[in-house]
Amino acid sequence: MKKVLIVDDKEMNRDMLTDILEEDYGTLEAENGRQALEMIEKHFNELAVILLDLEMPEMGGLEVLEVLQEKGWMKKIPVLIISGEQSLQVEKQCFKLGISDFIRKPFDDTLVRRRVHNVAELFVYKNSLEEKVEEQTQTLKKQYQILKFQAAKLQKSNTNIIDILGNVVESRNLESGEHVKRVKGYTEILAKEMMKEYPEYGLTDKKIDIIVSASALHDIGKIAIPDNILLKPGKLTVDEYEYMKSHTTRGCEILNNIKDVWDEEYEEACYEICRHHHERYDGRGYPDKLKGDEIPISAQLVSIADVYDALVNERVYKSAYSKDQAFSMIVNGECGLFSPKLLECFRNCKKQFEDLTDSQKNN
Repeated sequence: MKKVLIVDDKEMNRDMLTDILEEDYGTLEAENGRQALEMIEKHFNELAVILLDLEMPEMGGLEVLEVLQEKGWMKKIPVLIISGEQSLQVEKQCFKLGISDFIRKPFDDTLVRRRVHNVAELFVYKNSLEEKVEEQTQTLKKQYQILKFQAAKLQKSNTNIIDILGNVVESRNLESGEHVKRVKGYTEILAKEMMKEYPEYGLTDKKIDIIVSASALHDIGKIAIPDNILLKPGKLTVDEYEYMKSHTTRGCEILNNIKDVWDEEYEEACYEICRHHHERYDGRGYPDKLKGDEIPISAQLVSIADVYDALVNERVYKSAYSKDQAFSMIVNGECGLFSPKLLECFRNCKKQFEDLTDSQKNN
């Protein structure tokens, strides 16, 4: 049976309230505030309601309320003031300190029982509801941690798949394997500058991470290009060049065949970059002759990164250009037309591109 603590310096009032409530509750009594606080601490989990007088020796009711509020006890146990006090100011002060209601003296049996019962039931429901909310909150937190862990595993899986496929392309192309790493580095530098200078493209740190990772697959379609074309040391014929250009669409066919193995955002970025990294801003690129910002920003970023790396490194069909030559060729349109905004960011990043080039060659 839950208990009611009756705090009043007059024994007659305590006896009267005990008689009214003893049928429904066990009762505890305290004749001043200090005793009351001791009993609350001792019987905290047994108490349904505290009935508290205001005028008492040693420690009055208002002082008790201040302690109860400070300790947060009234969040779990309701307090009813038993008083003949009629002052509106005192009443406001009591409610401000967190009481649930007043019971006026002289006591009416029915009113006392009903008010004690109502406030006790209300707090039982409230506390039960809070416990359920807390349980659900803890469950949701655990589920969130599980989802967070699974998302991290999925992201790692996405990155691993992309890196493996990128390395396959590099070995097929007789490259050292560093081309993918360099393109990722250039792409990240350029993307971060674009995010800073042109927020309208909606780039975020997360999107940049996905684009950088996906850039490794820009040439995946070269797996399907025959050696006599892919590795030809001299200039390609018109037919050979047309076949080489098909590495963009052939790469997309490969990606479509494995589309269910990774996250949708990675899948989309890989497809955009693979298909469109040879498009040009004036529509003279391939395979779809997209113009301007019809070209996905992911592909635009990788296109400059890929061209720059191709220029400053030796290939089977050409010698390496100097960093200054490569920079001039890109900004002057000798490698096709790029977005003016992208070129502005490329100019801003010239030193970073050169530093990355030097660091990769020194490793």
